[in-house]
Amino acid sequence: MTRLTSLALLTALALPCAAAAETTLDTVKARGHVLCGAGTGTMGFYMPDDSGTWRGAEIDTCRALAVAIFNDKDAAQFVPLSGAKRLTALQAGEIDYLPRTTIGTLQRDAAGVNFIPANFYGYDAFMMHKTLGITRVEDMTGASVCVQSGSTTEVTASDVSRKLGLDLQLTLFEDPIAAREAFFADRCDALITGNAFLAAVRATQAPNPEDYIIFKANSLINASRPAVRHGDDQWFDIAKWSFLAMVRAEELGITQANVDEMRESEDPDVRRFLGVEPGNGAALGLDEAFAYNIVKQLGNYGEMFERNLGMSSPMKLDRDYNALARDGGLLLSDPFN
Repeated sequence: MTRLTSLALLTALALPCAAAAETTLDTVKARGHVLCGAGTGTMGFYMPDDSGTWRGAEIDTCRALAVAIFNDKDAAQFVPLSGAKRLTALQAGEIDYLPRTTIGTLQRDAAGVNFIPANFYGYDAFMMHKTLGITRVEDMTGASVCVQSGSTTEVTASDVSRKLGLDLQLTLFEDPIAAREAFFADRCDALITGNAFLAAVRATQAPNPEDYIIFKANSLINASRPAVRHGDDQWFDIAKWSFLAMVRAEELGITQANVDEMRESEDPDVRRFLGVEPGNGAALGLDEAFAYNIVKQLGNYGEMFERNLGMSSPMKLDRDYNALARDGGLLLSDPFN
């Protein structure tokens, strides 16, 4: 047998195996639900309510994916993960989707993680007790800082300390809840994490919220991005467009209340988006009405933000960077065509 013949035979034998490889979508459909990584409890983002139902912006991002696949926002299960374990759990296949507050970085991307467009924009910040008299990062020389290990805020604290010569003393905790508890037990002078999370912590855990001040750690804006594993482009596309469906709906003026009425629109953008004119669903391997179903069950991005993080929620956050680009924010959807 010649070398060329042997190579052809090996190639032929490999083809059935490649054809039989199961996609993430196949696995999720066979299981009957999508597995999503969640945090261990942060108001507004991921937290079980009194009945045990998970609530929050990251939770709704996962539910949008469940709606796209199953037309059922409850076809999602949530796996609580520490910050240090969230990416390894995704890479190991323990979860299908990581919608929880994770910053996309070059090294994380290169290590096998694909990030979809940001679902929340914020910034790293410090929280300190007002009695310390510190209101800006430049005055934190020698301060001890509680920080979650494996997080980008650990990098931020180290970088700020080195850049400004602050000699910050970092105390690392695998669990963000442990970091918060240590801070309020006065084991650290400061707590660092995202500004929205600090606002939630101050509102829900501080003995007296008015006693604490929050200020920026640096001038950078952080984009929290849901993530999937490398190696399955269809799954990446489905995750991306299931989230962007909420953003695009707001851009088009489509809400949970008017989505049925909007199906009668003559606007070709609206008709394509809602699946009245087919093509988008088929391109992803989904029902043509996947975007309609997401808005019908979860609302648009603005509605999702308002109930979880906005003025209708205990968080009372302004849209700020999370407004649509046309309104001065950073949110922008690619066209649905």
